[in-house]
Formats: sequence, C-alpha cells, structure tokens
Amino acid sequence: MDETIILKRFADIDLNDTFFDSLKKDYPGFEVWFEKKSKDNSKAYVQYTNNCLQAFLYLKNESGEELTDVTPARPTCNRMKVGTFKIDAHNTKLGERFVKKIMDAALYMKADEIYVTIFPKHDGLIRILQRYGFNEEGKKGEELVLIKNMKVLTGDILKDYPLLKTTGKRKFLLSIYPVYHTKMFPDSILQNEENQKYELIKDISYTNSIHKIYLCFMPDTAQLQRGDLIAIYRTKDDKGSARYRSVITSVCQIEEVKTNKDFANVEDFLAYTNYYSIFSPDELRQWYQQKNCYVLKMTYNIALTKRVTNGYMVDELKMAPDYWGFFQLTDGQFDAILKKGEVDESIIIN
Repeated sequence: MDETIILKRFADIDLNDTFFDSLKKDYPGFEVWFEKKSKDNSKAYVQYTNNCLQAFLYLKNESGEELTDVTPARPTCNRMKVGTFKIDAHNTKLGERFVKKIMDAALYMKADEIYVTIFPKHDGLIRILQRYGFNEEGKKGEELVLIKNMKVLTGDILKDYPLLKTTGKRKFLLSIYPVYHTKMFPDSILQNEENQKYELIKDISYTNSIHKIYLCFMPDTAQLQRGDLIAIYRTKDDKGSARYRSVITSVCQIEEVKTNKDFANVEDFLAYTNYYSIFSPDELRQWYQQKNCYVLKMTYNIALTKRVTNGYMVDELKMAPDYWGFFQLTDGQFDAILKKGEVDESIIIN
C-alpha cells in the first residue's frame, strides 16, 4: 500500500480519474485549467492508496499581486495560494499531513499570508484548516476565502503553527537515539549535512506530520508544560565521535505530557499514541506495561538548516550537563542554537 505524498507533473496525472469528478462539477472550467497546467509543466502534490488517488494539492506563488477577485480585495504582499486542495473522505490525519506541506512551502517562499477559496459544504477540510490558523476573511462568489497570516501570532500553539514565540518560554534539550530520530524527523537526517526540508523522499504518517509522540523513561520530562520549546538532539551513531556526530537538528513545542498511568487502559493508550508514534501497536503495548513511561506530544516546528554539533555546544556554549538526555537550556544558549542552525528568521515572531 503506497501512502507517499509525491510531487507529480499534471501531465502525468489522470484527469479522467473519478477523484476529479467533484472538482469538474464544482468548477466548470476545471478541465481546461488542468490541461493548461499540464502543458506548462506545472506540478501538484498527490497521494495514492492502492493506486487510487486520495489527495491533490496545487500551490501557487502570487507574490507582488493585489488580490482583486475576492471580497474584500487584499493588498499586495508575498502571498501563496492553495490553488486546488481536495482530500477524499475528509481524512483528518491525511489533511494534517497536507497542511504541513502547505506550511513548508509557505516558509520556503517566505509568504506573508496563505489563502484558499473553498465551498462551505467542505466542512471537514475547513475545520482542519481553521485548526491551524486559517480564518474566514472574505468571499469569492459562493466560496469562502480562508486566510492564514504568517506574520502574526495568536497565542494558540496549533493556530500559530509553524510559527514560534521564543521570549518568555522555557527551553530544553531532549536526546533521541539515531534509529528513532531518522524515523521521526526525516527532514533532519544527517546526509553530508544537507538539509532536504522542502521535498521529502520518505513520507509516511508519523514522519511527515505536524505532531510527534515521543516515549521515554526520563522522569525529569514530567516537568514539561504546554508551550515549552524543545531542541531535538540526535545522539551519535557508530560513524564518529559525539563531538561531531551528536547534533541538534530540530525544534519542537510541547503540547502536553502524559504517563501511561493517565490512560484508562491500553486501548486508550494506543488510540492516543499510535498514529504519531514510530512504534508498532505491539511495541506500544510493551511501553504501556512499563513503569514510569512518559509520553511527550509535540508540534514539529523547525528543521535546522545547519546542524549544531556537540563540539560547538561544549566549546562555545559551555554546556556541561550531568546527563545529556534531558536538561534545561538558557535563553542565550537557545538563541545561539537558532543562529548557528541558520533558522529561517520568519519562523520566530517575538
């Protein structure tokens, strides 16, 4: 079963697929538009399951243009349009994965805002978009105009995603073994220090997701609270010393922390952890049986452009914790990590 999100040329996508029937019905000029996009070599994100098209996403850069075909009109800015977005069966979790694609692309083009026009009947998709900060701010004929402002924070972790506020927040370092890190953060893997953040080859539910579930036996993580920032530290592998191979790769934000005791039974535990965890249901059952199992749910906000090595942390940031598994960072250390990691400044809004 292939559930990979891929970037595919319009010319290589079958317009006669029944998936497009509703779009042809809603948009009388859809077929002409699709053929035009095929000829100009445009591409769209798609996902197939058992060779059946399940989702389609077309993004367009409309920067430098006033938006005049909506009411009210919107002034010129760096704007990205979600041109066409359809998901079969209003699959919420699949919707989240495509929302991450939208956010990744918006950051890549440094968009000030993202907009999508959508018919009110698509209430499932609207709810997903609203969950991550899209607001109804106009009309285009019978369609709603939903806008995501990429320059303003609301104070809600999910509505603000992927943007972060760092001032006034507690910061911590969390270590993850390489075998787990590669599965959880595929766009933060070490590969000649190259960052493949825009187009991921491997793309399955728990890898390319907004939310991450991490399980551990570190009691100190119980102190974590919603909004705390986490620098993800990939521990060394067998290819070199920790000084060069142990690196900070990513920044996440805590949504909530639970223990296995917070769940009524193993089925509740599985329902909470299964989709966003890298572990199989059988492995999760084993975790549930362990004492002092801590469950960290996080949003995955930033993949560092450059890895921050253990050597830099020790030499320049004077880090010397008793235990590298988990410890609190100072504001200065965290800011230095972001700077050394060449984090896109547009993600941080203070």
